[in-house]
Amino acid sequence: MEQLPAAEKHARISAELRADEPRRALARTVRGCSTAAADEAEFVRRMRRAGLLVRPRFADGRTDVVTGYSVATRPEAGERAIWYGGGHLARDLTLPRLRQAWPDTPAAATAAAGEWTAAKRNRRPVAPGRESAEVDPRLWELYATEVDVLRERLRSVPIHDRDTWAQVARDTAGAFAAWSNRVEAVPGPLAATADALAKSAQLRRQSVHPKASGKASVGGVAMLLASATMAGQGAIAQAAMLRQLVMLAQAVYAMHRASAEHHRAAHIRHVAERRLREVADRLPPVPAAPAHDDRAAEAARVAATGQVRARPIGSPVPNRIDPARRHQLAGHDKDRGPER
Repeated sequence: MEQLPAAEKHARISAELRADEPRRALARTVRGCSTAAADEAEFVRRMRRAGLLVRPRFADGRTDVVTGYSVATRPEAGERAIWYGGGHLARDLTLPRLRQAWPDTPAAATAAAGEWTAAKRNRRPVAPGRESAEVDPRLWELYATEVDVLRERLRSVPIHDRDTWAQVARDTAGAFAAWSNRVEAVPGPLAATADALAKSAQLRRQSVHPKASGKASVGGVAMLLASATMAGQGAIAQAAMLRQLVMLAQAVYAMHRASAEHHRAAHIRHVAERRLREVADRLPPVPAAPAHDDRAAEAARVAATGQVRARPIGSPVPNRIDPARRHQLAGHDKDRGPER
């Protein structure tokens, strides 16, 4: 078969990406909402709050058991909505997959069923939660510390543990997606980063009992970023948080590089080191921490310079990053999970 000239091939790929952007934009919105949500009911409310049309799929003969969902962007006047099932957005956005990270209790199931029904009937949310509340500023420091702990834990995760790495990629992609949904009028660096990491989250098969990977802490970050605004006193906290998230992204990059998955690694490195500079340049520098607190001082040094100290040989976490900073916020606490 005759090969296309490079320019023509690039133009064709660009056209295909543009044509697929509506689906990818929906996937980012759903991913951001799922990562920021502490439970399934909150997930439904966040999707509706983001302006999506939401339609549950009930089990045969039931009105209280939801087995799947579809979403659509609200159409312009005179147009029809185009619906996508969770599984058509991405493998990790099916309801069964999403549910793996949420509480599995009768009370949670009942609350979720109520919100799904309200969404289907276009009624008000049954029990609005933290998605409509003001965020506690102290949560920035709490979740930044938890993400730092997660990064340290990843140093001991072997590269062949794909379930854990996929979960880390999924959660980090969700945090970037939540931020993009909030502050990017058109897809930008945050959206590109979310899309790049989301590709690392797609597993054809997953363990029956997947390991926890720090989803609660990254989910808390997503919740905070989901309420970000374009400026304000939270910008410094966002600058520090963005550096933490970039380090998670580069840990995923290093895993792919160590696995000889060079194309995937190169894609993540491109968005982490180049596209996110656009975000970093719009955020203020992070002030230094008091010298008497060695741990805090080290965290501040990393945030200010983008460099972490040398690590033992064999660590999948890279020892350098170079991007990170941007906006302000609102919101509150906790986690997320899958469907079809």
